[in-house]
Amino acid sequence: MPGPSPRPPVESTLLHELIATAAHREPQAAALAQGAATLDYASLHAQVAAFGHGLLALGLQRGERVAIYLEKRVETVVASFGAPSAGGVFVPLNPLLKPEQVGFILADCDVRVLVTSGQRLALLADTLPQCPALRHVIVIDGAQAPWPGGPAITTWADALSAPARAGHRVIDTDVTAILYTSGSTGRPKGVVLSHRNMVAGAKSVASYLGNHAGDTLLAALPLSFDAGFSQLTTAFHAGARVVLLNYLLPRDVLRALERERVTGLTAVPPLYIQLAQLEWPAGLDEHLRYFANTGGRMPRETLQALRQRVPRTQPFLMYGLTEAFRSTYLPPEEVDRRPDSIGKAIPNAEILVLREDGTECAPDEPGELVHRGPLVGQGYWNDPEKTAERYRLLPNGIGGRLQGLQLPEYAVYSGDTVRRDAEGYLYFIGRRDEMMKTSGYRVSPTEVEEVLYASRLVGECAAFGVDHPMLGQAIQVIVTPATGACEVDVAALMAHCKQHMPIYMVPHGIEVVAGPLPRNPNGKIDRKLLATQWGESD
Repeated sequence: MPGPSPRPPVESTLLHELIATAAHREPQAAALAQGAATLDYASLHAQVAAFGHGLLALGLQRGERVAIYLEKRVETVVASFGAPSAGGVFVPLNPLLKPEQVGFILADCDVRVLVTSGQRLALLADTLPQCPALRHVIVIDGAQAPWPGGPAITTWADALSAPARAGHRVIDTDVTAILYTSGSTGRPKGVVLSHRNMVAGAKSVASYLGNHAGDTLLAALPLSFDAGFSQLTTAFHAGARVVLLNYLLPRDVLRALERERVTGLTAVPPLYIQLAQLEWPAGLDEHLRYFANTGGRMPRETLQALRQRVPRTQPFLMYGLTEAFRSTYLPPEEVDRRPDSIGKAIPNAEILVLREDGTECAPDEPGELVHRGPLVGQGYWNDPEKTAERYRLLPNGIGGRLQGLQLPEYAVYSGDTVRRDAEGYLYFIGRRDEMMKTSGYRVSPTEVEEVLYASRLVGECAAFGVDHPMLGQAIQVIVTPATGACEVDVAALMAHCKQHMPIYMVPHGIEVVAGPLPRNPNGKIDRKLLATQWGESD
């Protein structure tokens, strides 16, 4: 396959330029590994460009959507960056989604081209007829019989062999991706992100993590998840190597860390909780430079266990929003002083804590976390109500926004309650829609779960509020046995809670299940689903 013509090195402003720029700097440097196969930057750039040409040959117009329904593999990455290179918008679909969920997303954002496997395509046989905008399906693993009256079928090889042609003009404020957030209750929401959003995010995250060309990052999270896709963008910005991992068990992650000599791992608390309960290979911290947490507060007990296993590895505690890609981080040197903090704003972002009336909170006063800056997304696709709820005009005189400005500025109102201490460090209290109100007190589920994990009597846990005639809401928790245990000593757990919680926070009920607890598509424990199931069984 002929490669694209050379181009001068530039500062990347468009998503696909992250790869192009790295390829110009070090064309033979390793870029992407899957199993025993590794692509260098020159080869990855060539495939991305070729796929873009293939989309143009299919008639893809500027801004049309290209959905990718695959596990983590080379083709997934090539399609994700190839669609923007053609002037299109990529829509990554979590491979765990069911056909009905896939069909909803395809129809919701009028997907024009779907990239998938033959096996997954067969699962969508009853779904695709409900997607009238779909014109083409690119199948990565061989020829497929055409569907009478359905979308045209193109093989991956044919898509990559189309003649080179000029793409559509694209600027950095154009849309490059729509990331659908998981929704166990209600419809998924498509977060719209521009090239500027994603490239600014890559540069910001890579700067505070210190990513460089010698790094190897493990892509353990779904690429449909903002933090998962961020492993690609930060690595490609730095010219680093990414290892794609579709793990079945937490032990697979540890094996990959050792085998690939990974220098950076980003994961969510449920995975870290599982990893902390395993024996780690000796010497991992000789090359594992950092581990980063996102997607919720890591229990202090888990953090301590991880630091004991890799004492020379730096922990980064992060907080992010799909709506703004990433928001805060706690530097490793502050972890011992304030392990419960989510840190301060990442580079090139401003984080505000605002009252209901839009004014700034005083130190230690709870308020809503609001994110402003170039990482703020473009709203929710085709959902004006949700967009108006989360993306709101920022008043003049708030933060760095000056009084005399005339043009509007939108910020993301997270829906998360936080506080900021006198030194400027932020602390997560809870999501407003998950906060429990019992006996007149507002209680965060994470506060309850933190105490449960500290007991070492449970493996996983989730807390949520249930209606109660006297208390307003009672606190219900669901727990699984600790690793190696067959049951949970509920009496001992309740005694621990009474010892370490104020009386109003003590769970009203504890239910033990075998586990593991259900996850949403991004790998987080699905509190909403558990609460719904509990209500239905009551």
